[in-house]
Amino acid sequence: MNDQRLRLDLAALADEVTSVDLRDRTLRASRRLGIQRAVATSAAALVLIAAATGTAFAIRPNQSPNPLPADTPSVTATPTPTLSLTPTPSTSADAPGAPPSSGSGTNTPAVQFGKLFYGPASGVDARNANLRSWSPGDRVVQLAALPEPTALIRASISPDGHRVAWVQIDADGGTNLYTANVDGSDRQQMRKEVEQTCVNPAWSPDGRYLLFREWDPAVGPGRVGVLDTHSAKKTVRWWANERAGCDARWSSDGEVIAMINIDGGVTLFDSSGNRKRDMPGLGPRGTWRNGDVASLSPNGDRIALYQPDPGSEDGTGPDVGVVRDTRTGEEIRLPLEGRKPRQVYFRADGSMIVRVRAGSGYAVLLVDEDGKKISETAEPASLKGTHIIAVVD
Repeated sequence: MNDQRLRLDLAALADEVTSVDLRDRTLRASRRLGIQRAVATSAAALVLIAAATGTAFAIRPNQSPNPLPADTPSVTATPTPTLSLTPTPSTSADAPGAPPSSGSGTNTPAVQFGKLFYGPASGVDARNANLRSWSPGDRVVQLAALPEPTALIRASISPDGHRVAWVQIDADGGTNLYTANVDGSDRQQMRKEVEQTCVNPAWSPDGRYLLFREWDPAVGPGRVGVLDTHSAKKTVRWWANERAGCDARWSSDGEVIAMINIDGGVTLFDSSGNRKRDMPGLGPRGTWRNGDVASLSPNGDRIALYQPDPGSEDGTGPDVGVVRDTRTGEEIRLPLEGRKPRQVYFRADGSMIVRVRAGSGYAVLLVDEDGKKISETAEPASLKGTHIIAVVD
């Protein structure tokens, strides 16, 4: 154990004694059962649905998308007269005796982590749960309050860190897709009848498009679509592929979308929904049972996954992360000094933000594309009961 590791552990132990798991076992088990049911329902229902025509156009970052054809199916968003989000831009104070919000560690001004966004790591009693953001060197900022458990499992932050997308069950029982600024302002309804358990809304790298899955009350999960959030009619282009899975994540070059397939493995698609390939080494016959996709490397050659810790009593938590090569399925080792990665997020330059336990709390590491540890910073104590949902450069 080196001096840096010892210092981090002692600082974190001073924050508070009681350890809180990344997610409580009950919620994790409930979500996994929900996803399994959604995937199974989708597989059965889609046999009855005719293949949708049309293909989604390729979406590339830093360039304008190709014009949509005239016959593109479209929907018009329904105006929402009142706001249910609560703008809460105030900063949150750390617990007494906690280290400064900038954390402690080897971070220097030349090393930039970007901004990390957090949701609650477990169910809360309050009606709403707040999103939060934090950058090393700054204080924790409290953001929009979203209906729980939306903030936990369905919120998606745009690549520029300005917008949040989520699906919620409204008073009429409908499951609808919304976007808003991360502080809760400018709330807009994007689409009605959206599947809200299996496919989280996923932003394109340029922050214009949202991948989602429709919900047909009569038959269940339907087609996967790509919605243009900038178009006046909220135009949607539908995937023709009926075997799309759950838990979509987009690579930052816009070329690859990874989804959990019905066998528990990972399938890679292009931005039009055409199947590229299945990752080897995962699924029932693989060496590692996959749980969820956390993020993809810029060109989709590596993937960050997580699953419940197989060493736990009931196999439902807390999460353990892993990075694998999407072409070979082989695990890529990270310089964590024997610690388990809890979450891993790729940045646009190929580097990774890795969250690990540090004493009774957590620390975040910056690891470069070649697997070298650049720096490590302790998280503020106030983020202990949270879960990273996005990393923005």
